[in-house]
Amino acid sequence: MAKQVKNDFAVQKKQIHLKKEIFFLVLGLVLLIVSSRFLVWGAVTIAELFGVSDLVIGLTIVAVGTSLPELASSIMAVRKKQDDLAVGNILGSSIFNTLAVVGLAGMISPLTAAKEVFSRDLPVMIAFTCSLFIFGYGFKKRPGSINRIEGSIMLLGFVAYTIYLIVSSSSV
Repeated sequence: MAKQVKNDFAVQKKQIHLKKEIFFLVLGLVLLIVSSRFLVWGAVTIAELFGVSDLVIGLTIVAVGTSLPELASSIMAVRKKQDDLAVGNILGSSIFNTLAVVGLAGMISPLTAAKEVFSRDLPVMIAFTCSLFIFGYGFKKRPGSINRIEGSIMLLGFVAYTIYLIVSSSSV
């Protein structure tokens, strides 16, 4: 006798106007790109006026400005209870930026990095990546979840790292 399995995922039927949805998708992408570019250009100009180094500008302002689209789409995914999409978006973006962007840039012209990247920034990136794994893996809690406390710890870690970068660059 076959057992019936209850489907937990209810499919909602909704009338979709494809041309309208494509228009809003393209408009949203264009506005997102343009607004993040304005943010980055304005912030870089202000940082250069204060004499902040290119490395610190790249590690802070440019990193935040180029990550705003991922942040916006991840927030929308979490609000719609699509947590896997948010995590996949962040991890996929990080992997793509690390491998494809650096790889392509290195193919075009050899990259040289300041000593601080390997002595200060790379260990911080590895530490944050390990903490994301530990928080996400959930050894003593529900696996695959990051709670508000852990999210706050990571956000405060980013703020502390950014403050450290700004303070250490201004003392040079």
